[in-house]
Amino acid sequence: MEITLNFTKSIHENAAVYYEKAKKAKKKLEGAKKALEISKQKLAEVLKEQVHETKVQPVAVKREWYEKFHWFFSSEGFLIIGGRDAITNEIVIKKHTEQNDIVFHTDMQGSPFFVVKTNGKQPGERTMAEAATATAVYSKAWKLGFVNTNAGWMTPQQISKSAKAGEYLTKGAFIINGKVNDVEHDFRFAIGIKEHKIIAGPYHAIKEHAEKFVEIVQGDEKPSDSAKTLKALFKTTSTDEIIRMLPSGNCKIKKN
Repeated sequence: MEITLNFTKSIHENAAVYYEKAKKAKKKLEGAKKALEISKQKLAEVLKEQVHETKVQPVAVKREWYEKFHWFFSSEGFLIIGGRDAITNEIVIKKHTEQNDIVFHTDMQGSPFFVVKTNGKQPGERTMAEAATATAVYSKAWKLGFVNTNAGWMTPQQISKSAKAGEYLTKGAFIINGKVNDVEHDFRFAIGIKEHKIIAGPYHAIKEHAEKFVEIVQGDEKPSDSAKTLKALFKTTSTDEIIRMLPSGNCKIKKN
């Protein structure tokens, strides 16, 4: 440590100068320590808030039989289920389609089958349009970047597993006999949460039932990246569950 003396001043005067400098330095040090302590407290509070916001307590949610498939309730209250793949396509048609139900399909290869569970009631135009939307969105049309694709309905009696001689039907594929009735529909999709349960499907149906929801559109984000954002938004515990409910292919969350 170097000490500079002013020879024009006495020893006592020099000492007084250094005493004042020391007092100022001490005050600055005390102020710096106080500021550091305040910063530490604020940082601790921020971290505590972040932990509180991101820490999601698992909530016991009853799982229904139809949740192994694509599913949603139409804006009119009808349960609609659809195949996720060839195996669940087969199960939906063979095990969960009843005589009075209405079956939807697109004209694209590998299209999912969606079934409106009518329980003997007649669904309205909104339910029919929403069923067509779901069938189109979950087909290859989304992944291929199409803005929509044809989707129509038929009766269960029109669907058969009996192939013609020399033909073979793969798992999840069926013969459709007779006319498929095209239904006018949009291509809007949404995902939301209701009673701690993730729900996804046609925009208007999810808007009707969700406590909180966002619209999903075609985009350049991987489903896994969108799922992470949605997990934080809905404060849920599983990105895998969200990914399973998104259409096949890239997407993005539409900003309102």
